[in-house]
Order: sequence, then C-alpha cells, then structure tokens
Amino acid sequence: MSEPGSRMDERLGRLVRRVQVDARVPAVSAALHRADRPLWSCTVGATGTDNPLGPGTQFRIGSITKTFTAVLILQCRDDGLLGLDDPIGRHLDLPAHGELTVRRLLSHTGGLQREPFGDVWDSLRAPDAEQLLAELDRAERVLPTGRRFHYSNLGLAVLGQLVARLRGESWAQSLIERVLTPLGLTDTTVTPRPTAATGFLVDAYSDEAHPEPPTDFGAVGPAAQLWSTATDLARWAAFLADPAALDPAGVVLAPATLDEMRWPLTTTDETLWGAGFGLGLILVPQGDRVVHVGHDGAMPGFLAAAYGRRGGDGTAGAMGAAVLGSSGTAAEVFDLPHRLLAAAVEHDPAEIEPWRPGAPAPTALRGVLGRWWGEGFEYVFSWHDGTLRARGAGDPAGRPPAIFTPLPDQPDVFRTVSGREAGELLRLTRDETGAVVRMHWATYRFTRHQETFDRYDFRAGS
Repeated sequence: MSEPGSRMDERLGRLVRRVQVDARVPAVSAALHRADRPLWSCTVGATGTDNPLGPGTQFRIGSITKTFTAVLILQCRDDGLLGLDDPIGRHLDLPAHGELTVRRLLSHTGGLQREPFGDVWDSLRAPDAEQLLAELDRAERVLPTGRRFHYSNLGLAVLGQLVARLRGESWAQSLIERVLTPLGLTDTTVTPRPTAATGFLVDAYSDEAHPEPPTDFGAVGPAAQLWSTATDLARWAAFLADPAALDPAGVVLAPATLDEMRWPLTTTDETLWGAGFGLGLILVPQGDRVVHVGHDGAMPGFLAAAYGRRGGDGTAGAMGAAVLGSSGTAAEVFDLPHRLLAAAVEHDPAEIEPWRPGAPAPTALRGVLGRWWGEGFEYVFSWHDGTLRARGAGDPAGRPPAIFTPLPDQPDVFRTVSGREAGELLRLTRDETGAVVRMHWATYRFTRHQETFDRYDFRAGS
C-alpha cells in the first residue's frame, strides 16, 4: 500500500536533510519526477548569497552536461550527419587522434587523456575551440583504443565541437534549440543566473565554508559547463529513462535511440561491475532487473547527480530524481538520487493497472501459439498487445519476452525486435493444410515436441 502524500514527502525530505547535515553541504536541492504524481522537491540550507534558496535556484551540474552533448550527437546520427563508427577526423580537421570514433569517445573507451593539454584545473583557464582542436596533438593517448574505460573530458569536449561543425552553429545554440526548449527545461543555462547558488569547499576540520572561484570552461563546456535546477534535472533524468512519456512525438530523440544509448558498452570497474557506460550515459544496476540511468557531475564547489529509473515492480513511468549540492566534497550527494528513487518505489509504488481483454491473434498465427521446443528447452509463444512474443518456459517473471514483428513482404518471416535473439529471424514452416509444423529461430529448429538435434522424438521413440 502506498503511503499518504504528506508522509511520503516527509520520508523523502528526511533523506535530503540527513545528507545536508551529515555531509555538511551549505545548500542542497532535490527533486523527484514521476508521471503519476505531482513533482516533489526539497531544499535545505542557504545559497551563500542574498537570494533565498528554492526549487528555482541554479547549481553547477558539471559532467551531467555530457548527457546533453551525447543526445546532440545522437540527433546528428539520426539526421544522417554522422555515423557512430565514423572517425572524428572525417568531420573535423585535427592534428592528431582523428582515427578515434564517435562511439569510442561517447563511451570513454578511446584511451584519450582525461583533460585538454595544460594544467587547466590549476590555471582554471580553458582553451577556446580553435586552441582545443589545434593542440590535440599535444594530448596523449594514455591507453590503447578499446582497452578499457578511461574517463575523458577532452573526448566529450571534442564531440561538442563536432556538433557545432555539423550544425553550423554553436554547441550552446544547438542545445537550446534542439533539447532544452522542446523539453521545457527553462532553468538549464550555459551561464548562471544572478540568483544561482555559490559553490563552496568546506574545511575538513572546521565548519568554515570558503567559496570556490567561478569558472567558464570555454571549449570544454560540452563536458561540464551547464547550470540547472533539481526540478529541471529530475525531468531530464525521467526523459533519459522513459523518453516516450515526455517526448511522445520523438522531437528530441526517438525512444529506440535512447534504448541504444542505454546499452552498456563497458564497465567502469572490471572487478566490481557496479556501473557501466553506454553512449554518454552511466548505468547503475539496482538488482531485480532495475537500472538507474543518468550521470554524476562535479565542478569547483558543486556536486550533482541525476538518474532515471527503469524496470522493476512498482516503478512509475517517467521516473527520475536529481540532487544538487553546493559543496565540492559532499560525495553523499551522488548516492542520494538512487536512495530517493528506491524509497519512492518501496513506499509509494505505481498503481497496478488492471488487465483487460484484448483483440484475438490473427488467424494465420493462432497455430503458432502455445509450447514449442528448441535446443532441448521449452518455450511459450503468445499474442499480447498486438505482437507475437516468446518466453522460456522457466523464465523468471521479470525477464522481458522476445517480441517479433513480421517482415512486410514475407508474412511467415518475423524479425526479433527485442529480448532474446534480438535482430534474428523467426521463420514459420507450414504443411499442405497451412498449419505451422515447425519454426526456425536464429536458425535453430523449433518443434512441438522435444527432439534431439538429429530429430529423435522422445514421444514417437524414433
């Protein structure tokens, strides 16, 4: 049973207030977005300015900016302007590293050094676009391409310049016109508003909080420049997890493209496997086929995290959480969105929608429904929500089925569009009466009874 709204609000609020106290964060702003409830937000502390802290207070969001740049890159791909396996040197005139592909840079597997040439974090001076690209030959390839995950702000900065080159406008212009405006993220900006919070470094051995200097990261902006609010970022995280709910027309990105971005391409730790990286997105498994998708961010004086939730019983549509803090060392901020999402699902789960009868299966497919055997294992083929589906007879309830769609010119040939054997063909074979007597899925033979590979049928004994 779900808790009453006021009790649930208090439960979430206590989590935020606990982090603000324990991590000693001058200001914390948190928000939870879900399609079936009003937006929830909570702020604790003070901005460090004369302006009051509230849901509209902006914080620096650091590397969460990378998720926006990644979406801009995928928009370019979907518009036919680039391929993910294109070498970046095909589109940018570079003195070095032009053979690195777009996919490698998005997934941090290109081996490129972490930062642009020079001690940018010491000088707090970032290169402009011309300098960033001209000095790329002074940046190292610190690991062989594809060897392992190695985080690179430089790689995402280069991709931001790629967006600008392909679109014929600045990265910031593309971001505003193609992402922020369509999704209504009106409080997300490249430069801070006068009412933004101040970022601090809190002394480890006293209660002194000293403001960090403001920074503009120039051409490295596509990796870490943006300012935003917790409410905007909770909506953004919900979009990353469930784009069809917030962008049903696919104006920003098609849901299938977000599916592609969320597919893990590497782990961030080869011994722990606690997180993966897709195309610009961090993927954090939560168990029971639940994953949180989003990104963390850090800039001088600020830490931030925004994640959307996918899968699992009780997860609502368009569910995302964001937490922003005005301390550069309060690492508890990174874990809090995950805790908010988990608490919301545990204590206020989404309503269970009633089952309703649907349309019958097409006549030509009714003979496919039921139990089949392949590779010695039993599968159940069924018709639900207008699609042909298949599941292993022993699959746990939470495992998604394989879903098929017919080829337009071959009514007895289907493409597996999701689940087991995604991409492979399912072929039906009929006898002279039109009955389906066997199938081949990913070339494996499927029959109504268990058979060996040389077609010994245990029921017939031959």
